[in-house]
Formats: sequence, structure tokens, C-alpha cells
Amino acid sequence: MMLPSQFKEENSKNIRIYHYVEELVGSYKEFMNKNSGEDEIPLSYLPFLLRIRFSNNTTQKDLTKLFNVSKGYTARLLKNFEDCGWITREENPDNHREKIVNLTDKGMKKTNEIIKKVDQWEDMVTSSLSDTEVMILKKLLFDVVVEADKI
Repeated sequence: MMLPSQFKEENSKNIRIYHYVEELVGSYKEFMNKNSGEDEIPLSYLPFLLRIRFSNNTTQKDLTKLFNVSKGYTARLLKNFEDCGWITREENPDNHREKIVNLTDKGMKKTNEIIKKVDQWEDMVTSSLSDTEVMILKKLLFDVVVEADKI
């Protein structure tokens, strides 16, 4: 990946957060594409599968809203995950119109593989930082994400 010419240390304070995020996302996508096997799921599916992994009793409706996609897209994606044996969809006992989505053991194994790659990328992009700097960076990013959620 080639950084735009504006990315110089003396200019670092003038670069918008958006541009940093854009470059990080690009780096992540490039890494994941280079390090995926033939049987790997499309990169666009990863956020859904990981969100299911780290959410308790998330619903199909929650995923549609969170990722701002159509109900049909979410249903097709989840059907694909079901066909792969990665998830189950069960009726919500409190609301029979909702489906609760959970990972299967096979889905846990798949997300473990994905997380290993994500951790590998994260270790690479933070390799010049100390453990303390990585902790500070994560805290600052957390604070920014919390504020962004209020918008």
C-alpha cells in the first residue's frame, strides 16, 4: 500500500482522523485479501460474523440496523452462514417475530481463525509502538468511537 504524499510526520497534526481511518481500513483489507485462502469467506462478511461472535443474543433485525443494510441482504447472508454451519437462528421467546442469531461450534472455530488474522495485522501495524502506547491508542480510539456513537 502506498501512502498519499500528505502522510509525513511533520504534517501529522493536520491530517484528519477520517484519513487515518481510511488508510488503516485499506491496509487491513489488503492484508486480509493477501492472507486468505480459497475457502475464505468474502471480506464484506467478516464484520457480520465477528459481530455475532461478540454479541449476546443479537437478532437479525439488530444486524440489519447496525450495518445499515436491507433485511433481504441480512437474511441472505445469514442463510449463507447457516448453510456453512456457522450460525443458528432461533425464534426469540419474547418476540416470536424475531430471530436470535448465535454461532455454532463451527462458527466459533471460523471466527477464531479470523481473529487470529486480525490480531496478526494489529501486531504488524503497532509493531513500532510500546505496549503502553498501544494501550493508550486503544483507549483514545474507544473514546472517539463512544463520541461518534452519540452523533
